[in-house]
Amino acid sequence: MNKYSELRIPKSEIRVREILTPREAAEYLSVHVRTIYRLAKQGEIPGRKVGGSWRFKKDALDEWLSWKVNPSSNGKG
Repeated sequence: MNKYSELRIPKSEIRVREILTPREAAEYLSVHVRTIYRLAKQGEIPGRKVGGSWRFKKDALDEWLSWKVNPSSNGKG
């Protein structure tokens, strides 16, 4: 075990991370990564560009997804 092996994030922990990359967000939502980029560029999915790369908060994706399923329950729409 070298000093850098501790810096690696095990794949099992990716699902519990708060901030997701586009690839992680696509896996989390079970869609293609191109769909994530398209939705983000159109402003239809909550995300931010950080240093030129998209990042997504897991709880914001959960809220967005639940609103998409049932918009009247969250007081929106």
